[in-house]
Amino acid sequence: MRDYLKEAFLFRWNLLFLLGGTAAAAMTPLAPVLLPLVAAGELTYLTGLISIPRFRAAIDAKLHAAGAEARASGAPATPPVSIVTMLSGLPADARTRFERLHTRCVDMRGIAAGVRGAAGDPNAGAEEIRTPGLDRLLWLFLRLLLSKTALDRFLASMDEPQINTRLADLRKSLETAKTGGDERIVRSLQDNLASTELRLDNFTRAKKNAEFVSIELDRIEGKIQTIAEMAVNRQDPDFLSSQVDSAADSMRQTEKAVSELQHLTGLAGELAEPPPIMETDFRRVLRHDA
Repeated sequence: MRDYLKEAFLFRWNLLFLLGGTAAAAMTPLAPVLLPLVAAGELTYLTGLISIPRFRAAIDAKLHAAGAEARASGAPATPPVSIVTMLSGLPADARTRFERLHTRCVDMRGIAAGVRGAAGDPNAGAEEIRTPGLDRLLWLFLRLLLSKTALDRFLASMDEPQINTRLADLRKSLETAKTGGDERIVRSLQDNLASTELRLDNFTRAKKNAEFVSIELDRIEGKIQTIAEMAVNRQDPDFLSSQVDSAADSMRQTEKAVSELQHLTGLAGELAEPPPIMETDFRRVLRHDA
């Protein structure tokens, strides 16, 4: 939306009429009346123009062409430092899983463009699926991988049978202490029992969170792969874009859950907005870290 507004505002005829109209209105005695009308006309022009699908498609094509030219003239974009830190914190199999999914999305997008170009479509470049939705899905997938890694480490550090055995022993000792009449021992055992029950509760919640994260990883992976494969068979870029946006919007509850788990990853304040993952070369970084 910011790019659409920028292009619409900086259009030379718009600037000419806007500046001319503002100057003309300012020089008349009716400036207090005319200037708001000029502003209202400019707002109407901007909202009307960015609502036209053909205009948005033209801007998308322009931005994509600029990005492709930049990538062709220089080295591929490298990931932000925060993403490199996240990738470094993943085990090898998780990094490989992310790399495989990212590579599949990039390859499928290229295949889709090739199919449209081979079909004689002069606007093939403009009809590539828009990537912000895929960026959001891949970004969520990466954060889920990091959360799963943290949860797995936490669960591996705890021994559920040992905790249950400890609980049973404490309950038995508490019952015995209550018959002995020593209030100090009873209070100490009650506090110990409460702490152990809290440990078990934490373990149970972490186990459920880990199961949820694993299921969500499979779900997002399936959605991304399905959308990427649809790009080969579908010739309608608006349909594909709507599928990407719909899939991204369906992940709102997952994003909320991931935000609640960010205390496990230590990256709660890093990159609140999805970075341009589809335009970033992760393979060099992943091979370097492997």
